[in-house]
Amino acid sequence: MTDAASPTPAAPGYYERHIFFCLNERPNGEDCCALHGAKAGFDHCKRAVKAAGLAGQGQVRVNKAGCLDRCSAAPVCVVYPEGVWYSFIDEADIDEIVESHLKHGRIVERLLIPPTMGR
Repeated sequence: MTDAASPTPAAPGYYERHIFFCLNERPNGEDCCALHGAKAGFDHCKRAVKAAGLAGQGQVRVNKAGCLDRCSAAPVCVVYPEGVWYSFIDEADIDEIVESHLKHGRIVERLLIPPTMGR
């Protein structure tokens, strides 16, 4: 018998973590993630997650996203369920996010976007 005041445990998600990469491209020439190598970062992350054996149900999903409205930190990605925002420069940064955060749940402090950085 359960107590009506006790919270119901959350159902487990299909994936443990999602990482979304902003791939937005602005046709008017405004700065955007697409101009800063976001697609290459996304592609590398998909390969790295698969190579690490982290892809699939109960593990990690790498997704494309439209504008995430953090353009001033471009290129950006965000990891859920934690809601951790990263900026990255190269494949080594993506590898560190995969190894540290996606595999072991440790935030990569040096790649964090300050909460005040927006568009």
